[in-house]
Amino acid sequence: MHEILPEQVYEEQLRAATGGGGVIEYLLHRAKPHLPPWLAGIGTGLASLPAHLFWADNAAATAGLTLASVALTSATWWAGKATTQQRRLHSAITVAASSSWFTAAAIAGPTAGPLPGLYFIGAPTLALTWNIRQILRRNPDQTGSGSDGGLLEKVGLAKTQVTGSTVAPNKATFDLQLPRGELTHDDVAKALPKLASALDVPPNAVRVVNDPDSASRVQLTVVPRDLLKNTIPCPGPSHPGGSIADPVHVAIYEDGTEAILYFPGDPAASRNAMMLLVMGMTGSGKSEGGVTALGEILTRRDVIVWASDPSKSEQTLGPLLPAIDWAALDMKSTKAMIAALKAAIPARTAWLAKYGYKQWEPACAEVQSDGSPGMPYLIGWFEEAAKTIRETDDDVFTGIGQEARSAGISLVVSMQRASGNQVSTDTRASLGSTWCFGVRNDRDATFALDDDVLDAGAAPHLWKDKKPGYSYLVANGVPETLWATPARSYLTAREYLDWVVLAFASVRAAADPVTEAAAAKAADRQYTRRTRHPLPGTTHPEEDTAMPETTYDQRLDDDYDADEAFAGEPTSYDAEDSEDDDAYDEDLDDIDPEQPLPEPTTVVQFSDRPPAQPKIQLSPAQARRAMEELLDEFEAQGRTVVRPADFMAHCDRHGRSRSWVSGQVAAFVMAGRLEETDETGSYRIVRDEDDEAA
Repeated sequence: MHEILPEQVYEEQLRAATGGGGVIEYLLHRAKPHLPPWLAGIGTGLASLPAHLFWADNAAATAGLTLASVALTSATWWAGKATTQQRRLHSAITVAASSSWFTAAAIAGPTAGPLPGLYFIGAPTLALTWNIRQILRRNPDQTGSGSDGGLLEKVGLAKTQVTGSTVAPNKATFDLQLPRGELTHDDVAKALPKLASALDVPPNAVRVVNDPDSASRVQLTVVPRDLLKNTIPCPGPSHPGGSIADPVHVAIYEDGTEAILYFPGDPAASRNAMMLLVMGMTGSGKSEGGVTALGEILTRRDVIVWASDPSKSEQTLGPLLPAIDWAALDMKSTKAMIAALKAAIPARTAWLAKYGYKQWEPACAEVQSDGSPGMPYLIGWFEEAAKTIRETDDDVFTGIGQEARSAGISLVVSMQRASGNQVSTDTRASLGSTWCFGVRNDRDATFALDDDVLDAGAAPHLWKDKKPGYSYLVANGVPETLWATPARSYLTAREYLDWVVLAFASVRAAADPVTEAAAAKAADRQYTRRTRHPLPGTTHPEEDTAMPETTYDQRLDDDYDADEAFAGEPTSYDAEDSEDDDAYDEDLDDIDPEQPLPEPTTVVQFSDRPPAQPKIQLSPAQARRAMEELLDEFEAQGRTVVRPADFMAHCDRHGRSRSWVSGQVAAFVMAGRLEETDETGSYRIVRDEDDEAA
C-alpha cells in the first residue's frame, strides 16, 4: 500500500462533504484547514480576561507568567531541531509574541495602553502567516522532497518524482520520473555514490536501470544487506541428461534467483550462440566458476568440449579431463586445437546447410533422415588464454568468435585482464557476452563491462579478490535488469565433479565424423593421438585412448563430400609445430643402419602368436548391411538385449568409428528394430512376432 502524501491529506480536507449542501457549508468546509491559527488567537485574547481578574495585583503571578513565557519559547526552539530552520524560527517567534502579549494583558489588563492595538493587529498577522505557510506547503512543482524527506533533492535529483515502489525483505525498487528536459539517466548514475552514502549502504548496493521506452524514467534498486556473503554449494545438475540448449545454471543472484548461461542460439528468442569472455583477477574465483559451468555442461547429452589450459595444465581442469573430448594442456596442442576449431567451422556449416539447418539446434545431434549420425554442439574453452594469445597472436580468437556462431560452436576465453595489451579490441568485440569476477581497479572493469552496465551500478573493482565467486553476468539471454545485479558462483566439490564424470559417461556424446575429420586434417596426430584420460576409480584409459591414424575421408559417410568441405584448407595445423618431428628424424640420423645387431642371448616364448585377423575395408552402405546382419545374428542366437559395445568388436575391422556405430544403433531404434529399456545403454530386440502381437 502506498504512503499517503501530505498533499493528498490536504486535498481530502478541501474536498466538500458528501451529500447535499449549500454554499455556506461548502465555504466552511474549505475554510476548516485554515481555522486553527485563528482559533488560537481568539482563545488567547479571551483567556486574558479571567487571567487579569485573578492575577492583576499578584506579584508572584507576574513573575510566574514571565518565567512561563520564557520557558515556553525556549521549549519551542528546542523542539524545532528536527524541523527545517525556517519552521523552527517561525514557531519560536509566534510563541514568544503570543506569550508576551498574554503576560502583559494578564497583569495590566487587555485594554491597557497599546495592548488592544497589538492584539487586533498582531493576532491576525500571525494567523495569516501560518495560513500562507500552509498553502505554500502544497507545491506540485516540488516533488523531490515529498515522501522521500528531501533525499533526492539532497543528492542532486530535485523535482524527481517517485511514481511507484516495490519492497521485498532485502530489496526495495523505486520507479522514478525525472523532470523532462532537466535530468537524464546519466545524472542518476552520477548520484548513486551520494545515494549510497545517504542510505548508509555499500556503494554497489544502489543500482539504476534505464527504461528502454523513456529517457525520463528509471528504476532505482536498493539492497541494504549482502545475502551472498556465505558460500553456496553447487545444487547439482539442473537438466541431467538434457540438451545443451537448456539453460546452464552457474550462480545465484542476491535475490535468490539462479544465474544462467545459454550457449546455442535460439531464433525464436532472437538469441545468438554465445561467445563468452570470463575475466577476473587472481583469487576472484574465476577458475572455480569456470569449473562449475563445465561440470554442468558435461551432464548434457548433445555437446562435446575441447578445453585448453597451457598455463596450469591439470590443476584447474584435472577432475573433468576424463569427460572432455580433447584436452590441450600444453602450447603445442593448444595451437593445434585452435587450428582444428578454424577448420571445423566450414565443415560443420556445410553439414548444417546440407540438412537444412540455419544454425545448430538439438535436432542436429539426432540421427538424420538418411541414417547418418548427428552433430553434437561444440564448446571450445580456453583457460588462462593470455598465455595462448601471447605466444600466438592477439587476434587468434577473432575469426573463431566472428564465424563460429552459425557452425554450432561456442568459444569461451578466460583470462585475468582483457586489456588492449593482451587481446585485440576486435576479439573483445566478437566475444559478445561477459562473466566478470572481481578485478583490481575500475579501469580493469571497463575491459569486461560496457559503460551502461558500470553506470547502472556494477562495481567489480570493489570486490577485488576479497569476495571469491562474486560476479556480474552480461550475456545473451540474461535480462538487462540483471546485468548490474551481483551474483555468486556455486562452490563445486571434487567429489561432485568425479560423480559427474562417472554418472554421465554413458550419456555424453562423442565427436561426430565431420568434426573428427576436420580436426584430424588440421591438427594431425595432435588430435588423432590425443590423450584420453581414465575415468575416476580406474587405472587404465578408456578403450580408445589412442585413436587410430585414419585419413579424414575414411571417417566420413559416403553421402558427405569431404573434398568440397576442406577445399583450400591447410593439411597441418602449424608448419612450425612439425619441428619436433623433424628433430626426432635428426636423432635417427645418428644411428648407423649398416651396423649389425647384437646376437640374442635369451629367447622367451610365451605362446603361439594368434593369426592376424584380416581388416576388411567396407563402404558405408556395406557397413550398414553388416550391422543389420549382426543384429539378425544376435536375434537368431536368442538374445533379447544388446548394447552398442556388442557391435564394436565386429565393426572396428570395417573401418567404422565408435560414433558411427552409435548412430547406427540409434537408427535401429528409429526403425523399430530396437527398443530402449530402463537401463541406459541397453536396447531390447524387437522381434517380428512382437510387431504382429502389437
